[in-house]
Amino acid sequence: MFYGRNQELKIIYDWIFLQKARLISVLGLSGIGKTTLVKRFVDLNSKSFDVLMWKSLRFPQRLNLLLTEIFNNFSPGNDSVSLSEETWRKFFDILRQNKCLIIFDDVHNIFTEKQFAGQYQSEYRDYKTFLKMMTEIEHQSCLILISQEKSQEMKSLNEELYPIKVLELTGLYETELLNNQSLENPESWSTLIKLYEGNPLYLENIADLIQDVFQGDVLSFVEQDELILTEDLKEIFNSLFDKLSKVEQKIIVEMTQQDQEFSIETLKEHLSLSSTDLINGLQSLSRRYILQITPQNKKMFRLSPVFQEYFKQGNNFHQ
Repeated sequence: MFYGRNQELKIIYDWIFLQKARLISVLGLSGIGKTTLVKRFVDLNSKSFDVLMWKSLRFPQRLNLLLTEIFNNFSPGNDSVSLSEETWRKFFDILRQNKCLIIFDDVHNIFTEKQFAGQYQSEYRDYKTFLKMMTEIEHQSCLILISQEKSQEMKSLNEELYPIKVLELTGLYETELLNNQSLENPESWSTLIKLYEGNPLYLENIADLIQDVFQGDVLSFVEQDELILTEDLKEIFNSLFDKLSKVEQKIIVEMTQQDQEFSIETLKEHLSLSSTDLINGLQSLSRRYILQITPQNKKMFRLSPVFQEYFKQGNNFHQ
């Protein structure tokens, strides 16, 4: 089921067909609806492209093998290609001669765990070059990247010079999200959605819990006045926390223990980190969408309430 995000669909449409973007990144937390949004866009616009290719990088493969797959869509039987000048010439000839839409899902899996966000694993560094070439070489096609974390190549430094666009998804606050979850008390649904920050994956997990324990009674659940995490959600957060660098983990633990918003200066006082490590750590957490900037004061940082609750419980902390 697809709910809301009509504005986001229009944005992607305008970027591809009006502004001729060659590289689009759709970014945000796990479960926020990135893949669902792009699939909906494809469903609505598939006839506008000569070629569509969707590739999941959940189990990544080297770039030359992926390019071989693309070539085999046009002329089956190609042996594994090398990343030579001739290969790139053929590839961009395809993108010039055809209106192609190529989608890479789960791009974060080519990045290195326990380092700052967006650092490529050694065997996938060719992707870094590839993303730059997609924006610098003229063609009429588009590559969409779907990822939980942002690399430098996904960020447009100057949109007038480079046809790069970034769409960062936040929570979806549509009560229709819960329509098919067999829940009661629709007057309490907005409260539930706000509690779990409009993340469809979180809400799906919590809806199952409400059905099992509260017989679908949302009002009784929200009256607990406590942000409850299921074991499935904890597992998601465990996996995310394990992927963080030591610097990021230290920042999060400190923010959780103090249970407040922090400025850079305050964090410096509480943490034995160099200014370089602290600032790079904050940027990395922002690129993973774990850290939020306080709307009232742009110099203050905070964790999302759901992450705050998870980290407060001390799950899987490695100090």
